[in-house]
Amino acid sequence: MDATERTTPPLGELAPDFSLPDTHGTPVTLSGLRGGPAVLVFVPFAFSATCTGELCQLRDNIKEFEQAGVHVVVVSCDPGHALRAWAAQEGFGFDLISDFWPHGEVARAYGVFDETRGFAVRGSFLVDAEGVLVWSMVNPPGRARDFAAYRTALADLAA
Repeated sequence: MDATERTTPPLGELAPDFSLPDTHGTPVTLSGLRGGPAVLVFVPFAFSATCTGELCQLRDNIKEFEQAGVHVVVVSCDPGHALRAWAAQEGFGFDLISDFWPHGEVARAYGVFDETRGFAVRGSFLVDAEGVLVWSMVNPPGRARDFAAYRTALADLAA
């Protein structure tokens, strides 16, 4: 599916559940994070300049998410060992999980998988404590997400 055919899950409905391995092979499930909000951050490629810049911004502002009680989960179609090396190099303290196999299955469920090029586009999804999707932002390849949008979403969640 190309960019014009993507459909993200509707706000106000349960976010698609998943189980994906983290950088150490431990399964992370969205349903397992219930009881507190979570933000899912889909990125195209580990080690790429734009993705690294975005995640460094999350890392450098992680206190804002922690103060809101929001668990940060980064999802990439890269294999787990690449994500582990990237997290170690950049000092990412949040979860990075691999949607490598079946390739892009979770990204497809969230409407952010680029079938032609085989990677997830930049999509972010805020899920409340009950697993309901309350906010989303999707940017095309090459366009970084504006961090201010996260701040607005966190403020709206607290309201």
